[in-house]
Amino acid sequence: MDAQANRAVSPPQAAGISMHARYTVAFLFVLYSLNHLDRHLLAILMEPIRRELLLSDTQLGVLSGLAFALFYATLGIPIARLADFYSRRNIIAAAVAVWSLMTALCGMASGFISLLIARIGVGVGEAGGSPPAHSMISDYYPPSRRGAALAIYSAGAPVGILLGLAGGGWLNHVIGWRMAFLLIGVPGILLALLFFFTVREPKRGALDGDAAEEQTGGMAAALRQIWNLKTFRWITFGSAVHAICAYGVVQWYPSYIIRVFGLSTNEVGLTLGLLIGTTGFIGTLAGGYLSDFLGKRDPRWYQFVPALAIGICIPFYAISFHAPSVVLALTFFLVPMTLANVFTGPSFATIQSISPVHSRAIACSFYLFILNLIGLGAGPSLVGVASDMLQPAYGNDALRWALSLLIVAEFVAVYCFIRAARSMAAEYRG
Repeated sequence: MDAQANRAVSPPQAAGISMHARYTVAFLFVLYSLNHLDRHLLAILMEPIRRELLLSDTQLGVLSGLAFALFYATLGIPIARLADFYSRRNIIAAAVAVWSLMTALCGMASGFISLLIARIGVGVGEAGGSPPAHSMISDYYPPSRRGAALAIYSAGAPVGILLGLAGGGWLNHVIGWRMAFLLIGVPGILLALLFFFTVREPKRGALDGDAAEEQTGGMAAALRQIWNLKTFRWITFGSAVHAICAYGVVQWYPSYIIRVFGLSTNEVGLTLGLLIGTTGFIGTLAGGYLSDFLGKRDPRWYQFVPALAIGICIPFYAISFHAPSVVLALTFFLVPMTLANVFTGPSFATIQSISPVHSRAIACSFYLFILNLIGLGAGPSLVGVASDMLQPAYGNDALRWALSLLIVAEFVAVYCFIRAARSMAAEYRG
């Protein structure tokens, strides 16, 4: 029987999903929610921090974007290589403890430099989160169900944003931004211990048949092997330019609503938190389940689904950024809030399915390295710089135009995902 047939009828895939696999994915979902809660807490607290520490929009853009992304993206690659050969559970537990501690220390900042150091620490910790998590999930779920499983994990992002914006805005209103960082950071250390003692390390490649026997050389050889995959390159570039818009909007949209329409951090945090969290959660899960469903007929749908979702976002972003009232702005923002995260499940699933088993964590980290260095590093920073440059001419409306510049990236993203679909047939292992 050939290798493809072996994969199709292998007992591990036919046996179904174990309860421990479901528990692990659920726990990883909670940790990824915490990841984005800690990461995006700064977004709702930028205005009180700016006023107390006397920071510029450029400095805030660096804190929310480049300072975090540079270390988060760069350290992810060596950490992921360790995760390809050592305990992924242990690496994740240590990473959660580090980023939670550094989040708490953000509340002790006395100025730009001390806050910058703490934000770098958050990035260092979070670098050890997603790559080993993706690799673990891929060893608990077969290729035909990875899109949904990774979408469930990825749905932690909008939930974390919901908790960060709503909880952060409320805590700032009640006890101030410093205590908000402290109270949100400390519980993560307890979750790290619980994860370490209750989650088991899965066997690598157990659900991939003969592909499990593949080995790669050193880190450089693994990166070359992954980079030679055309599908990987197009997905990565498409996700990265899309992230320029997505991260820029998430970090600056609360400030846009506060400055232009005069709402408080508490009002904006609760409203945007509920909207982004709910719609983003729905969109993320829909992307994973829809791509799994359509991908059974044609794997190119794993790329067509993100291309369609991002394309639909474009006009709604434009209207939302220039709406005359907060009600209209938020109403038109509902569509991109729902669709912006659709790409995550199908993109992550494709990368796991085209990568060699012993290079899955590093493939994920390589993808996230480029995505975050370009998207998270450039998006918030570009908006901050553009806002400062446009401020003399446009006043509070400068943020409208700074955000509008991000829309150009979405056209490029759609093109990249369509190109990725063209190379799927030769490289997909599902």
